[in-house]
Amino acid sequence: SCITAPSALRSRDPRPLPHRLHQNSNLSVASPRTFEIDYKNDCFRKDGTEFQYISGSIHYNRIPRVYWKDRLLKMYMAGLNAIQMYIPWNFHEPHPGQYVFSGDRDVMHFIQLAHDIGLLVILRPGPYICGEWDMGGLPAWLLNKKDIVLRTSDPDYINAVDKWMGKLLPMIKPFLYQNGGPIITVQVENEYGSYFACDYSYLRHLVSLFRSHLGQDVVLFSTDGAGVSYLKCGSLQGMYATVDFGPGSNVTAAFAAQRYAEPHGPLVNSEFYTGWLDHWGEQHSRVPTSAVVKTLVDMLNMGANVNLYMFIGGTNFGYWNGANGPYAPQPTSYDYDAPLTEAGDLTDKYFAIRDVIKMIPEGPPPPSTPKYAYGPVTMKKVSMHEIFSSLTVKSSNRFLYNHLPITYFFMKQFGFILYRTTLPVDCSKPTALSSPLNGVHDRAYVSVDGIAAGILERDKAISLNITGKAGSQLDVLVENMGRINYGKDINDFKGLVSNLTLGAKVLSIWTSYSLSIDEAISQGLLHGRDFKRRVPIRRPSRLLQHSVSSLPTFYSGTFSIADGIPDLPQDTYIQFPNWKKGQIWINGFNLGRYWPDRGPQITLFVPASLLSTAVLNNITVLELEGAPCAPGPCTVEFTAIPVLNATLASLRSKINALSFAVTFCVEKVIL
Repeated sequence: SCITAPSALRSRDPRPLPHRLHQNSNLSVASPRTFEIDYKNDCFRKDGTEFQYISGSIHYNRIPRVYWKDRLLKMYMAGLNAIQMYIPWNFHEPHPGQYVFSGDRDVMHFIQLAHDIGLLVILRPGPYICGEWDMGGLPAWLLNKKDIVLRTSDPDYINAVDKWMGKLLPMIKPFLYQNGGPIITVQVENEYGSYFACDYSYLRHLVSLFRSHLGQDVVLFSTDGAGVSYLKCGSLQGMYATVDFGPGSNVTAAFAAQRYAEPHGPLVNSEFYTGWLDHWGEQHSRVPTSAVVKTLVDMLNMGANVNLYMFIGGTNFGYWNGANGPYAPQPTSYDYDAPLTEAGDLTDKYFAIRDVIKMIPEGPPPPSTPKYAYGPVTMKKVSMHEIFSSLTVKSSNRFLYNHLPITYFFMKQFGFILYRTTLPVDCSKPTALSSPLNGVHDRAYVSVDGIAAGILERDKAISLNITGKAGSQLDVLVENMGRINYGKDINDFKGLVSNLTLGAKVLSIWTSYSLSIDEAISQGLLHGRDFKRRVPIRRPSRLLQHSVSSLPTFYSGTFSIADGIPDLPQDTYIQFPNWKKGQIWINGFNLGRYWPDRGPQITLFVPASLLSTAVLNNITVLELEGAPCAPGPCTVEFTAIPVLNATLASLRSKINALSFAVTFCVEKVIL
């Protein structure tokens, strides 16, 4: 019979860890290696021996490369014998035919590191991955065909998938267990039973595609929710069906659902949730350690193979976060309340799981990385006129004239796009500027003749009142807050995806500016230009939920780290006292979004690898709603303590939310 107790979990390279880390990195096959499903005895077999895995999910795309080894070692020292990982397509093919596999995108190096440490790999290459990642890992350029049906047999989609997998899978093949590498199983697609299409031809095509590149020996599998309804559309002959469920679930019932699709074979929970995801405006998710431990013990005692999702979450740097529907974007932190924190710190949950596994390598795990509070940094306003010139004239295709607004996929844009037109009539009295078809994707900052007018927000605020004369310049700066990563609405177009109206009149003749902010900042074009000219500010009502006190504005600052202090630089966190919402770059690297006005995340993780002791460190902030910088300077602050759970904590926020609810109850939204 197969393994039935946690004490028999280990199946590792017997050599000491240091020897494996210094071995030749070239993969080689000393003897025939096999990994297969034993349907007769309901288990996996590795090299002919019964095998049970307990693995943890780690996303290399959410962790700086310099920390990959540290995080993998901590997972190994927890007693895991495998890791599970996605490969996000959009992370590696930003434009059709343009592939990036270097630096933080060097996934082959990551797999090799896992192999050298002694961890097996459960690979989930998509093409769709979900993972709370922008568009579920699918590249946004797929939307160049506006009526494309993603995750189906749509010929345009299939053609793109075939090209991508034709590039990726041959790179993966040498790392398969049968070929001397660490990859024991490969997932096809992801949770397809939750998708509306239920296209079996699509799944059959993927299975055939994977087999053609990886061979007949690799174990292919699917993952779906632990319900028969999910498995009906998610499972297919040729893929071993597994399920996912979290703490507190009825383990017997969940695995009974798997048995609907797989009457025999190993029990597998491919996503056992150690925590859960966050959304802006909600409390930070917490899952009790006791609940995780109890259900984990139950599964292991049944002989089940378990993957802990997540073992470490990491960070949605830049614009990579996803969103769920109804539209709810995820924050920059992907901490997930996992056993290892966003910064890779050891938690009580880590040690509790380690005690359950009980098969621990000799020696302690690597310690949590030290954190340093560098303190406040003074920020100064940067000239918006020079910024606009820098951002809009860098190339000839960065602005377009059109009768209707241009959506993001035409402009090849990720973060921000500026739409400009003129008011066709006098609006001496407040007149509604509206998005009647809810076409602001996702958040728009509106100004008239350089004066802030308010905010339009997807699903929440589709109208605001403006005033101005005929011919006045109307600017609408639209922020992409992250594409939907799960469900039927993953074809998530960005920008103004439908017309705006002024009163009853449809606005037309738009100029759309593609703002290459990241490029400009990385080239130093926005840094160090003090703002001298004062801009008039119109103060909107304090009760308006989606009001702003100023135009979106850049701020810059510098700070130094003494090179005579041992062990500096160190990891740190940055917070924004009395700032509202925006984006931050450190030394040209896009750290992510901050939104303390909504929470729950207050601090952003700053890896030490971004900082320098040799030169001044540059900070660039794009504050979208109003920095606390008038009339004098303002600061951002580096701290050693993360704050991820401060949703609407202040009395001011609660009062504002209550006032809005009373005054504008038809919205039925309290932020």
